Amino acid sequence: MERKIISLFVLLLFGHFTYAQSYRSEDVLFSSAKDSITYGGTLTIPSGKGPFTAIVMVSGTGKQDRDGTMGGHKIFQDIADGLSKNGYAVLRLDDRGVGKTTGVYEKATTLDFANDALAAVAYLRGRKEINAKKIGLLGHSEGGIAISIAAANSKQVAFLISIAGLASNGLDALIRQNRDLVANAQLPDYDKARSNQINELMFQTAYKYADSANMEAKLNETYNLWKVKDDAYFKTLNQPFDHFRFPIYSYLKMATSFWYRFFIQYNAVKTLAQIKVPVLALNGDRDLMVAGKENLQHWKEYTRQGGNSDVETMLIPNLNHLFLPCVTCNQAEIPTIKAGFSDVAMKLMINWLKKRF
Repeated sequence: MERKIISLFVLLLFGHFTYAQSYRSEDVLFSSAKDSITYGGTLTIPSGKGPFTAIVMVSGTGKQDRDGTMGGHKIFQDIADGLSKNGYAVLRLDDRGVGKTTGVYEKATTLDFANDALAAVAYLRGRKEINAKKIGLLGHSEGGIAISIAAANSKQVAFLISIAGLASNGLDALIRQNRDLVANAQLPDYDKARSNQINELMFQTAYKYADSANMEAKLNETYNLWKVKDDAYFKTLNQPFDHFRFPIYSYLKMATSFWYRFFIQYNAVKTLAQIKVPVLALNGDRDLMVAGKENLQHWKEYTRQGGNSDVETMLIPNLNHLFLPCVTCNQAEIPTIKAGFSDVAMKLMINWLKKRF
């Protein structure tokens, strides 16, 4: 059954309600008190009186719609469906510059995404169906950093759920991610070594000059010095053709962006030590984008430094970055996977929420 009603939010708008088995789904618009961004999203509200515990979903790197559509899978839609059927309200948003949300994604940093999450919390606090004291954040991948920053900066966040969420320093995360991707690539060992070498040289240079106006010049200088040595090295291999290429031009464009400069300097230890709310962190053990074991350890270790021991972690077998079962577990495999978001991960989230909220 579908019907339309008029509803007043921060903006006056028409709200779509689609009734499902145990919750209704409402398209919403609201504005941030800090800037001129208008956010578009979908709020799923369980049937019954309420007020309900609520979760705001925060996406990872790259422009994404409210459903978290990646490789043909609607990850956030799947999670919202599972949580709302079990009694939790869920707000999922279009990223800046996507769908109904305004703004320019390319000019934003992870700090901006954290502020977007807090704008969503403020909006939910004004909804009568929501328990204002029980609003948490769920972050995927880079969203793990965004929810950490948000919780460190606001007492209005009641809990955090991390799914494949980063809990590492920005520089360390880039180095580890690229090493894992290179290790999984179909490359000869000498090209893997070359890739790791130039990646880490560039990352270290970008980190050193992240706040400098001549960052691009320093990156070019680093690359050119490496290229001379690498050309000489390749001649010793007696190979007929050099297939290896470092994408210097695209890397320079990315590295000099606002987002990259902020991300590579991100201090996970400092941020996570400020989180005082309960945390559930889940990772798949076949994730090539976010090292599961390492980041789960950081969630516990860094929050403990600030006196927070209410942190539960779980490394789930045979899941990739999107919590899908995988074989090769690389990006190319994702569109071929028929299964949806992990039932194991969903049950862990629901059980953890029921114990506390």
